[in-house]
Amino acid sequence: MQREMPFGQGKAAAARTMPGFALPAQIPLEDLFGNPEKAMPQLSPDGQRLAYLAPDEGVLNVWVKTVGSEDDRAVTRDRHRGIRSYSWAYDGRHLLYLQDADGDENWHVWSVDLEGTAIRDMTPFLGAQSSLVAMEPGHPDTIIVSINVRDPRFHDVYRLTLSTGALEMIVENPGDVVGWYADADLRIRAAMAATPEGGFELRVRSSDREEFRAIMTWPADEEGHAHALTLDGKGIYISSSLGADTAELRLLDLATGQETTLASDPRVDVDDVLVHPTERTVQAAGFTRDRLRWTVLDPRVQADFDRLQSAQPGDLHVVSRDLADRLWIVLYVNDATPAAYYVYDRAGGDLRFLYTTRPALEHATLAEMCPVEIIARDGLILTSYLTLPPGIEPRNLPLVLNVHGGPWARDVWGYHPEAQWLANRGFACLQVNFRGSAGFGKRFLHAGDREWGARMHDDLIDAVNWAVGQGYADPKRVAIYGGSYGGYAALVGAAFTPDVFACAVDLVGPSSLRTLIASIPPYWEPLKRMFTLRIGDPETEPEFLDARSPLHRADAIRCPMLIAQGANDPRVKQAESEQIVAALRERGTPVEYMLFEDEGHGFARPENRLKFYEAAERFLKEHLGVTATQP
Repeated sequence: MQREMPFGQGKAAAARTMPGFALPAQIPLEDLFGNPEKAMPQLSPDGQRLAYLAPDEGVLNVWVKTVGSEDDRAVTRDRHRGIRSYSWAYDGRHLLYLQDADGDENWHVWSVDLEGTAIRDMTPFLGAQSSLVAMEPGHPDTIIVSINVRDPRFHDVYRLTLSTGALEMIVENPGDVVGWYADADLRIRAAMAATPEGGFELRVRSSDREEFRAIMTWPADEEGHAHALTLDGKGIYISSSLGADTAELRLLDLATGQETTLASDPRVDVDDVLVHPTERTVQAAGFTRDRLRWTVLDPRVQADFDRLQSAQPGDLHVVSRDLADRLWIVLYVNDATPAAYYVYDRAGGDLRFLYTTRPALEHATLAEMCPVEIIARDGLILTSYLTLPPGIEPRNLPLVLNVHGGPWARDVWGYHPEAQWLANRGFACLQVNFRGSAGFGKRFLHAGDREWGARMHDDLIDAVNWAVGQGYADPKRVAIYGGSYGGYAALVGAAFTPDVFACAVDLVGPSSLRTLIASIPPYWEPLKRMFTLRIGDPETEPEFLDARSPLHRADAIRCPMLIAQGANDPRVKQAESEQIVAALRERGTPVEYMLFEDEGHGFARPENRLKFYEAAERFLKEHLGVTATQP
């Protein structure tokens, strides 16, 4: 059974059906997939300076300016891969950023001294992975990091002094901890550990001198994790599905174990949590079904949310605040316009436009992303998003089924460069939150357990049949496309349902579930039991995994394939792509293979992205019969 249940009416729906319309001007790939002009703004702790990412000599770097001035300057000097994650230290003098080597995900923590010229690798351990754990305003010269240098499987906790670079191990990982939490004095007071049964356990302690004790356990079929300790250290904010289907935002008393539910939605998990910058109180919780909606918990910010949500269209995100909580940087996400950032002054209520990430798209004709609900064959509701080409009648179009990665992730509404690219070229783009996607409650998530290549794929086929039944898609011109799990889904689509798809595009997707699990990064070892429960166990049921692996059905693949891979991918190794390419070429099946020597799990360098999307566009147009030219 298929039916459409739109959440809202598209304002351009009528225009699309009018005869005589044509596709709008072609948007250059560089405008869609090149570097943003500016992105990720963050206020300094005192609110006097603004940092952001922008290209410098064609590579994304961190820039800093004085608020209200035009003294912008690049403060990092990356000339290769670009910087994609950074933050201010609370001393206001240092900026911190993470960088790996050509996509190997062995992140190092780097610091930039804004009062000098020093750029330092603060965790210079070859082959080790580092991450930021905690920073606090009361300890501006100290940050807490985790590093797996002692044993590549386990991240231990270190105290890092910014002014000297001194590193001191403060907690050794017992072998199962996957997350650490510090209190306001930067003492490690909580840890999330993976259990041998495939679930998770929250452990806490009152002081550095005590042993950790388990306070809460989530079995493998439940969902939960910690957010932050309260300012007094007596409680911890958690997301938990215990006693409910969806993960609720709760406050857990560390002495008594008592839980208090602060916000919940019976349809979706808590998604975003806004925490006060110094008081450590949760002020709002976000829930995303079709769109992001906020539940305000702190009356002091209710007027701010009311004002901001009415000021501009789109889904609202608070992305940065100064310590005085006077200035906010807010982001408005829309589907048919690029991301737009504003500076909000709470005292006067002034909202000042800062910039959009891609000004070249501000005057382009972009497509609406329409939320729809599709009913799977067993009655499960699949929240999905349909993007149709603007300017032409939405009937019998070539369709690209764009499958998200994870798979324990989800598609969301908003500006999506691939959806805009496809729609601009005349393709319909359908994105489906199939069973196993995260965010829709534990029953929906675990409905995907052991269903790789089975019911998870059935959901995708049901979505294609829905699009055909609604008249949007030409059944003879459907492609399946995706990265990571989406790449696996593309291989499954070609191998398991060869009559449905005219072609397939696989980006860093595994071809064998057995070799995928056998080659996971060492620091994923504590999570291996979770993988084997949700996917299958290569030690006890290799035949089951082989039956769900496209590599073992390569002889059924008839449609043309485009496969792209990063040579340094630590999650889906190069061999995953090359073994299916070899199997296809041995059988004479048409396959194009692109290997990027300086990339990992996805393509960070814009020149590589553009090369891939140029090839993918040519491939899709050729095999879906798209020949129309655009101005």
